[in-house]
Amino acid sequence: MCGRFVSHSSLSLIEKTFNVDAVVGEARPNYNVAPTQEVLVIVRNHQTRLDKFHWGLVPFWAKDLSIGARLINARAETVAQKPSFRNAFKNRRCLIIADGFYEWKGQKGHKQPWYLTLPSREPFAFAGLWERWRDGEHHEYFSCAIITVAASESVREIHDRMPVILHPDAHDAWLNTENQNIGQLNTMLRKDHIRELIGYPVSKRVNDVRTNDVKCIEPLNIDPT
Repeated sequence: MCGRFVSHSSLSLIEKTFNVDAVVGEARPNYNVAPTQEVLVIVRNHQTRLDKFHWGLVPFWAKDLSIGARLINARAETVAQKPSFRNAFKNRRCLIIADGFYEWKGQKGHKQPWYLTLPSREPFAFAGLWERWRDGEHHEYFSCAIITVAASESVREIHDRMPVILHPDAHDAWLNTENQNIGQLNTMLRKDHIRELIGYPVSKRVNDVRTNDVKCIEPLNIDPT
């Protein structure tokens, strides 16, 4: 799964990298993104828009927001069938902007956090889903989830799952709301994602969600074995 990630790139770099038409809000560095927090997403309707949604998907039929903390990831193998995700998978897909993510390696009680990112260190996009939920007074809450797959060789020794990092060439097709072909979408999740990542151990400071600074992603000088 993916339970924490990092998003620190500047708004100008994100706009340039992802060619967005409109921006809602501002981008502030977050070196320890946790579930239920706001994250940067790209969605498309009449235009490609950079917005902020809460991480942890709340289906439109949910009674309250509490379910969101449990629905932070959707497995690629079952996303088209799960009641919590299938409607969003078909109709409401997004890109979730990140610079890297954390995974924990080792035995329970002695797990070591690792930071994983692209070799280029450039910002990238997770394949995501989004939903709009309304309460009894019609207040709206926008949320999202990250799709995961079996880990590639570059990640497997750290964790058995990894988020889907879409190839830039696949961004347009993923955001295309007119594409509701489940077979094509599943093929994208299998084939159109980046598998080669670099990783290194970081301080256990990241275990505390209140810790949020650039030191979270500094390499830790320990023997990774």
